[in-house]
This record gives sequence, C-alpha cells and structure tokens, in this order.
Amino acid sequence: MANPVLPSTGVLSPLGLDAVRLAPGFWGDRVTLDREVTIAHCREWMEREGWIDNFRGRRPRRGREFSDSEIYKLLEGMAWAGHPDLPELAETVARAQEGDGYLNTRWSGNRYTDLEWGHELYCYGHLIQAGVARLRTHGEDRLTEVAIRAADHVCRRFMDTTETCGHPEIEMALVELYRATGTDRYLEMARRFVERRGLPALGPIHFGRAYFQDDVPVRQAKVFGGHAVRALYLACGVVDVAVETGDQELLKAVEAQWERTIARRTHVTGGMGSRHADESFGEDYELPPDRAYAETCASIASIMLAHRLLLATGDARYADMTERTLYNMLATGLALDGKSFFYANPLHVRVPAEPPQGVVSHAEQVGLRSPWFDVSCCPNNIARTLASLPAYVATADAGGVQIHHFTPGEIRHGGLALQMETGYPWSGGVTVRVLADGRGRISLRVPSWATGATLSRACAPDGSGASGAAGAPPAGAGRSPAAVPVAPGYAVAEGEWRAGDEIRLELPMAPRWTFPDRRVDALRGTVTVERGPLVYCAESVGDEPPLADLAARVTTPPADVPADRPGDEVVELEIAAVRAAPDANGWPYRAEQDRPGGTGGGTDTVLRLVPYHRWGNRGPATMRVWLPVAGERP
Repeated sequence: MANPVLPSTGVLSPLGLDAVRLAPGFWGDRVTLDREVTIAHCREWMEREGWIDNFRGRRPRRGREFSDSEIYKLLEGMAWAGHPDLPELAETVARAQEGDGYLNTRWSGNRYTDLEWGHELYCYGHLIQAGVARLRTHGEDRLTEVAIRAADHVCRRFMDTTETCGHPEIEMALVELYRATGTDRYLEMARRFVERRGLPALGPIHFGRAYFQDDVPVRQAKVFGGHAVRALYLACGVVDVAVETGDQELLKAVEAQWERTIARRTHVTGGMGSRHADESFGEDYELPPDRAYAETCASIASIMLAHRLLLATGDARYADMTERTLYNMLATGLALDGKSFFYANPLHVRVPAEPPQGVVSHAEQVGLRSPWFDVSCCPNNIARTLASLPAYVATADAGGVQIHHFTPGEIRHGGLALQMETGYPWSGGVTVRVLADGRGRISLRVPSWATGATLSRACAPDGSGASGAAGAPPAGAGRSPAAVPVAPGYAVAEGEWRAGDEIRLELPMAPRWTFPDRRVDALRGTVTVERGPLVYCAESVGDEPPLADLAARVTTPPADVPADRPGDEVVELEIAAVRAAPDANGWPYRAEQDRPGGTGGGTDTVLRLVPYHRWGNRGPATMRVWLPVAGERP
C-alpha cells in the first residue's frame, strides 16, 4: 500500500494513495501545486546551491553538514508524487554510496566522529524513508537498494554499541523499513536506539542534553522538551516501536507526554516551539506570540505523531490536532504560488520584513516567505508531506471507513466506494455519496469545536437505500432527509448501501472568540478569532491600520465577509475594534488612578481579519493573531 505509515496493528488501518484520490479543493489544489511546482522548485535550488553536486564528487563540498537529507526528502516526495525525474536523481545518489553501504558527502573518511552534531544517522533516516516510499509506490529499484544497503550498514555498525544520533529520525525510518520488508533487525535496531537515549548516549553540549532528548530515558519523560523537531521525530519513532513490539507501557508514556504538551506547550495554530536560540519548546505556558518559533518542520513532525497516535488508539482528539496543524501550520508554510516558504511561524510580527528575492535567506525568522534558506529543511519537508497527504484523509477497520479530514475526492476500500464533496474549510457542509452498492459503516469526524453539528441521510432516487443507521435514520426517496444532532467525535452511519445514497454532515461555521489560559503570561488580556478549523489574524500591509493601536471589542461577534477577490471562496472576517488615541503624556506608564481602562479615549473602527495561513502573500506586512481586548485589565 502506498502510505508513509503502515503499522501492522492498531485500532485503525490507514488508507493509502491508491485508495484516496483528491479532487480540486483546498488540499487537492495544494497537492497538485506541490507536484507541478514545488518539487521542481526544490530541485532547482538544490542544483543551484551545489547540494546535489556533492553526490557527484564536486569539490569543495557545499551546504550544511545535513544537506544530504534534503535530497532524500525530495526523493521521498518524488516517490509519492510519481515524479518522472526520480530515477535520474536516485542514480546520482547511488553512485556516491561506498562499498559497505556508508553514504554521506560530508563525513566520508571521517565517519561517526561527531554523533552529537554530525547528522549521519539522521540523513540515513530520510534516505530510508525515501526508499520505503519508492518500494511502496513502484517496487524494488535502485533507490530501494541504496536505502536497504545503508540500513544494513547501520545495523552492523550500531547494533552492539551504546551510541545514537543527536538528531532523532532514523528510528521511525527503520521501523517503516521493517514493516515494508519484514526484516527483524531493522525493528530491533530502532528499539535499541530508543532505549539508549537518555542514559545518556551522547556527550554534553552548551544547550544541555535536553536539547536532543538525552537528559532522561523516554519512558520517564513527562512532556516533550528540547529542540522541537528532534523531540517530535523521536516520539514518532517511539510510537512505531511501541506498536510493533506490543509495548503498551511505552505507548502510554508517549500519549501522556503528548497530552501535557498540547495542554501547556502548543500555540493556538498547532505550532510547537517557543525559543529561537535552540529552536526548542519552552517551559509550561511559555507561549509568546512575537517570539514564537513554531518551525514548519516541527508542525510536520506534530502531524506525523498525531496521525500515528490516531492509528494506534482511534481517538478523535489526535485527528482534531492534525486538522488544526494542517490548516494553520502546513498550509501557512507554503506561499500561494508554491515557490516560497516560512521557516519560523510567529503569531505576531511587529515590523514588515523584506527578505532578499531570488537569493538564499540566512534568516529563518523573516516576516515574508523566502524562496530558499541556507538551512532548507522546511521546503523539502513540505514537498514530501503534501505529496503523501491523501494518506492522512481516511482509515479503515473491520466494520468500515472513517473519514478524518474533509476534502473533495474519492475513497475506496473493500466494498465501499465513496465520493466526498465539500467547500470546507470555507463552508461546513460535507456530502459523502455512495458510488456503488455495498455494505459497511461510514464514520465522519465531528471536530471538537463543532457543537451543534447535524447528520442526515438520503436514499438513492429509487427509494431502496441503506437502512439501520447509528446516528441518522434513513430517508425515503422524495423526502428531505431528517437531520439529527451529532456530538464531537465520530458520526456513524451503517447498513446496506446503494449507489446514489448520501450522507450529509453540517458543521457550524460561525466565527468564535478564543481566549488564552491566564497562565500564559504573554497572552493575558488578549483574544483571537477562529472559524471552523481556521485561526484568523490581523494583517496590515504598509502598516495601515497600525495594529499596535488596535484592540478588539468582544461584545460584538465577528462577522463573515467575502474576500476582495472575485471568484475566490476565501472567507475573511470583520470585528469591532477600538483605535487608541494618540498619547501626549510621553511616558507609557502611569498610576492606577490615571489608568485609562485599556483603550480609553479611542475611536471605534472595524478591523478586517484574514486566515492565518494566507498572511504574508500580499507583500511586507505586520501581523498579529492575539489582539488586546478593549477595556481588559491584564
């Protein structure tokens, strides 16, 4: 099956690219853009920067010590997308592999002398994932051969040592290779890497051992900490090892770590990571909007982890977090033209940024997407994730199909053939039409925010449709289907199905105010707006309006407004706001008796909000997700 994650057991089984086909729509358009534009853009820049030439033996070597991994991520994306250039690029990589399977353009001749920072095993992880992708979409070929030889080399070199890599990644790759080939040593190598970490297995560094999750054994950790991408990649590998070895204690440990991380260390966008210095999680409730790092790669790792936990447990909360992160982080990381990217994703940008155009950016924190970075992990990560995105949409169990994410397309599994039609996330209606007679249970996720959702069923025109549904009764031909309330979780319909039968899920899409926990010091006295799965923000191009002077009036509900682009489905919002009067005092601090109550003396105005994932596409701008509440005492 063409799928990046294929556990041998679990509550749910994933459906792959061969079972889920996306049609034009929010995600279908982005998958097409990735295949037609982004993948080629990434390869062009890696050729331009000489990273691919490293495999051709050109000297001097160019790029960071981990740049090999970017070619491997691109190869994985090409495999999922069925890109015709894959064989030629794979052959270039294969020619650089040494006789014993070792492959690294930076450390050849000086192997494994810097496990803390060298990234050799990390690079192998991405190579192995590319090989697995090719194996599952095409079968054995040159790329799969290279990946297997590299994995065998790793097992020979590291099976009986106490060493590991400063950047986790290879753990989940080895488990997936075990799943694809049935070779036990790959699973055992992954298990040993997991169990070694935190003993400790690595040397000290100036960030401390927590940076690469080597301060405490995995089973003893209470929350994700240190470098956000490293922590989340490691957690993915831990879940994979736990599932394949039947280690419920290990799985429960990761579930508990995920729970606390979501509750205390996650931004409203789903982004993870608050500190720029070491790209790390902060302490509990350390979630500053302007200093949020929220690296795009960390969001992709978060999606990968939540999806694995969903497969293992069947719990809808993991799909809820996947959805939040998909719409507000993955979609944000890529410009609408598919050719520039965010590395960091702050929730407040004070100064419009103007990164250099057409050249490599050396600043990950810029306020405009850049075409390329000297550390370009994010572009290639986006490319491979979008290429495999259909595999995240739906799953199956013995009783039928579960639809977790709403996007136009077709889903086929067993005796069920379904067509999904929706304008989501702009509208809340989701229609699932049965394409062929069959039997089974069809479950649709109702997001946690969707209080007031309803489900209805309509029979095929001949009136001989499905019967015996849980959650919605059948409706006869010629009658309007009766809609019944459904709670967050999964709405279920089951029975005998005839071609033409339909299920209709209606999700409430009214915009809603969202307030932060008061323990988040940096957000006290603020509010943001969400609509459906989308987080909204105020964007000011050319500093008009000046966002620093504005506060939201939460007594008036936000209102939908169509975007100013004809034919565009995008929904923007308007909120009532107060614009502060100029302060002639010349001093920003005052006594209690002189305090003006937040925005006293200001004027009423209206503020336009845009979906967070669309900000930064119109040129240099300031932006903020969290707005001060008019009259609120911090």
